[in-house]
Amino acid sequence: MTGFRLGYVPGVTPAKWARIWTERLPRVPLELVQVSAADAPGLVRRELADGGADAVLLRLPIDRTGLHAIPLYVEKTVVVVPKDHLITAADEVTADDLADELMLHPRDDVLDWDHPPGRLIDERPARTADAVELVAMGTGLLVVPQSLARLHHRKDLTYRPLTGVPESEVALSWPEDGTTELVEHFIGIVRGRTANSTRGPAVPERQAKPRRPKPPPPKPQPQPGRPRKPRRRR
Repeated sequence: MTGFRLGYVPGVTPAKWARIWTERLPRVPLELVQVSAADAPGLVRRELADGGADAVLLRLPIDRTGLHAIPLYVEKTVVVVPKDHLITAADEVTADDLADELMLHPRDDVLDWDHPPGRLIDERPARTADAVELVAMGTGLLVVPQSLARLHHRKDLTYRPLTGVPESEVALSWPEDGTTELVEHFIGIVRGRTANSTRGPAVPERQAKPRRPKPPPPKPQPQPGRPRKPRRRR
């Protein structure tokens, strides 16, 4: 077997799956390649010899032409704010709570908006990292998946869950004509299959134990007391 090349977008952490891969396939090197969200689908469409990847962990939605995609989990959406912002008084906020706020909308935004909340600043930052810097400067607020807020953590910023808005769905994607044995192995890992059931169900169903028959009711015991004397026959 050759090595396995796995792409992943910022915020997605493949470390756990990479560790399991190394435990199960120690002779097959796993190469991790970080790629931008915009370039992730193209990474698996590219030939390996041209710098492509066997599979990629990315965010939906994408153009799935020629690609398989298995959704893995959905991330919470949060709003990133300065630590002294009024919003920090709430445990969570809604899009309506941001109606009067100046909002940053980076060009690499990964959320599928009809229209982002708040009052959008005309000049859009190129990257989420740039937008985080602007939040720290007091320019505006930023809405991102929770993993990106953690990735760009700063001591002077915090975030709150934002409800009623799009969420980011993380998926594993690979070419339709590239379902190799190694891809099958990795699919089994991300789906939680055991080492001995790569193609089996992710979580084996527990068989119901047969019910034991109820024991027969105990026989009535004679009540204690003085024994009756036999009657004399006349």
